[in-house]
Amino acid sequence: MDTVFTPWQSLAGGALIGLASTLLMLMLGRIMGATGILAGLLSTSPFHDSGWRLAILLGMISGPLAVLAISGQMPLIQVPVSTPMLVVGGFIVGIGVTYSSGCTSGHGVCGVARLSRRSIVATAVFMIATGLTVYAVRHLWGA
Repeated sequence: MDTVFTPWQSLAGGALIGLASTLLMLMLGRIMGATGILAGLLSTSPFHDSGWRLAILLGMISGPLAVLAISGQMPLIQVPVSTPMLVVGGFIVGIGVTYSSGCTSGHGVCGVARLSRRSIVATAVFMIATGLTVYAVRHLWGA
């Protein structure tokens, strides 16, 4: 399995995520954590709180359409695992999000920027777990 690293696109994407999360905090005082945004949209939160959540969710979903409009082709997305493995992975991530009180975007982007100790620890745990998982999958199991 090859990893394609695109430094300029990655830098631009990171800058846009940072700008969006900063603007959300400045304008609404909210943290841009994907699972919190989705959970708030699906809960019985007041309607006035749903507009910004829906706008962010639609922005996330419409990203490939923006790429299509700009480049004339849909982005190539390759998922090297089966659908059952995606479901298992999603379930494991859901457990992690629940126990860590947030996801990588909420803790890693917003929490670390606010110097939250809980977010710094959570992000360190995410990164260590990711590194161990990649090592195990690529070097121990030979995928």
